[in-house]
Amino acid sequence: MSVWARLDLALRVLAVDPAGVGGLWLRGRAGAVRDIATSAVAALPFDRPQRRVSAAIDDLALLGGPDPVATLAHGRPVWRAGLLAEPSVLILPMAEAAPPSLVARLAQALDRGQHGLVALDEAAEDGEGLASALADRLGLFVTLEGERAPGRALRRISARDVNAARKRLPDVVCPTDLKRLLVTLADRLGIGSNRAVIACLRTARIIAALADRLTVSEEDLAQAVELSLAHRAELAAVAEEDEAPHAPPPENPPEPEDRPETEALDLHALTEMLVEVAKAALPKDILARLGAERAARAARGASGSGAAKAGNRRGRPLPSRAGRPDGRSRIDLVATLREAAPWQVLRRREAGGAPDRALIVCRSDYRLKRYREVSDRVLIFVVDASGSAAVARLGEAKGAVELMLAQAYSRRDHVALVVLRGTRAELVLPPTRSLVQTKTRLRGLPGGGGTPLASGLSTALTCALRARRQGMTPSIALLTDGRGNITLDGKADRPRAQDEAETLAQAIRAAGVPGVVLDVANRPQPALADLSRLMNSRYVPLPRADARQIAAALG
Repeated sequence: MSVWARLDLALRVLAVDPAGVGGLWLRGRAGAVRDIATSAVAALPFDRPQRRVSAAIDDLALLGGPDPVATLAHGRPVWRAGLLAEPSVLILPMAEAAPPSLVARLAQALDRGQHGLVALDEAAEDGEGLASALADRLGLFVTLEGERAPGRALRRISARDVNAARKRLPDVVCPTDLKRLLVTLADRLGIGSNRAVIACLRTARIIAALADRLTVSEEDLAQAVELSLAHRAELAAVAEEDEAPHAPPPENPPEPEDRPETEALDLHALTEMLVEVAKAALPKDILARLGAERAARAARGASGSGAAKAGNRRGRPLPSRAGRPDGRSRIDLVATLREAAPWQVLRRREAGGAPDRALIVCRSDYRLKRYREVSDRVLIFVVDASGSAAVARLGEAKGAVELMLAQAYSRRDHVALVVLRGTRAELVLPPTRSLVQTKTRLRGLPGGGGTPLASGLSTALTCALRARRQGMTPSIALLTDGRGNITLDGKADRPRAQDEAETLAQAIRAAGVPGVVLDVANRPQPALADLSRLMNSRYVPLPRADARQIAAALG
C-alpha cells in the first residue's frame, strides 16, 4: 500500500471513530506535502468539532475554571469552559515540542475516550519526536517523510459512507483465532503495549465496517497492522525475524474453531504474511529513527535539557502558588483575581456593602509567580584515540559530535571533546554549539599511542567543573575499548594508571557529575563496568558502534 493510499485509509478510519482509535500520529515536516494531508484532515466528516491546540495553552483555556474578568463584571462567579469540556478532535501542531504538562493532560483526556487527537510531528532530527505518552495512545501512524505531492488530488471522503460505517461498527466482530494471531504478531515484533493490540483490533473492525462487512477478514487485519502496529515494532525484533530461520508449520495442527461461512485459517502462513506486511509497511530507516528517538528520550529522562531550578524572576512559567508578597517574588495578578472573584458577593455582604472598594482581596487570595530556569547542558566526550583502532573509533566519535551539534538548535546542548592519545589527554574542542568551528577543529585530528585514561578523566572533570561555574549542567561520556596504561605523569605503568583512573572516577562521582561509559570493544570489558560503577554512571556496551548509535545512547 502506497503512502497516500495508507493516508486515505487512515483518514477514513479516523473519521468513523476518532476517540476509539485515539487519533492519528502524522509525521512530516511542514511544507506543501503536509499541507495536503492537513487539508484532508480538516475536510473529514467527524461527529464532533475540530479544535486546534497550541503548545503554549494554559490550564484555564484547556481545562476551564473561574473567569476573573467576567466574574467581576457580573458580580457573581462565572465559569469559563475549557477546550476539553466537550468531545472534540484536537489538532496539535509541533507535537514533538509539546511540554510535559500538556502531554500529561492530553494523555488523560484521551484515556477518558471522549476526544481524538491529530498530532502533527515535525521532527527534523533523530532523537526528536512525539512523546511516548501520546505515541502509545494514538492508534494510527502515517509518515510523509521523503514523499512528493500525489499526482492527483486526494478523493473526498463521503459523509454518507462514514455515517453508515459508524452505525455498522457495533455489530462488527473479529474471530477469536484472528485475535490470538494479533497477540502472537505483537510478540513477534517486540511490541509490549496492550494499547497497541487494542488499537489495531479496533482499526481492523472499522476497516471491515467501511467495507460493509460484519466480520473482520485477514485483509482487514493486514491493513490494520500497517496503520497501527508496524511503526511500533522494535528494530532488534525485526532483525531477528530476518536472520532466524522460521520453524515449519506443525504437522498436525489443532483443529480451528468453528467459523460459520468462513474457511479455516492457516494461522502459521498468515502470521508470516503479517510479519512481512509490518516490515514492508514503512520506509527502511523509519524504525531505526523511531528507535533512536525512544532511546534518546530514555537516556535523557525525556527532556534533554540541563538542570531545572525554581525561580521567581525568569525562565519558563510554572503554575503560581499561594504566598505572601515578600519584595522578591512577583504577584500573579490574574491568578490572584481568579482566586478572589468567586468570593466577592459573600465578602461585600459581610462588609456591609463596602461601596468604596471595587474589589475585596484577602491575604489568602495572593498568588505568586514561579518560573523554572533551565541551564544549558554540556556533554563532554572523552574519546580513546589510542592504538590500531584509533582511526575508526575517532571517526565515529567525530560523527557523533557533529550529530549532537546538529540537534543543538532544538535543545540547549553544548559539546566538548577530550582525546586520549600518546602520554596525555588533550581538550581539542572546548564547549561549543558551533558546527562550523567543530568541523574545523576535528578535521585531520590524529590518533595513536598509549591510553592516558586518568589524564582524560582529570581533563574532563576540570572542564565539567568550569562549565558548572558558568551556569551549565555538565555530563561526561567516556568512549573506549580498554583500560588505561599511561599515568598522570606520562609514564607507562598499567597498574598505577588503573589506580589513578579509579581515583578520578570516584572524584567525578563525588562532584556529582553524571556520565556514561560506552564500551566499544568487540566483547564487554569487566574493567570498564567496574569503572562506571565507581563513576556512578551508566555502562553501555556498544560493539561495532557507529556515530548514530553513539548519539542515540547519549541523547
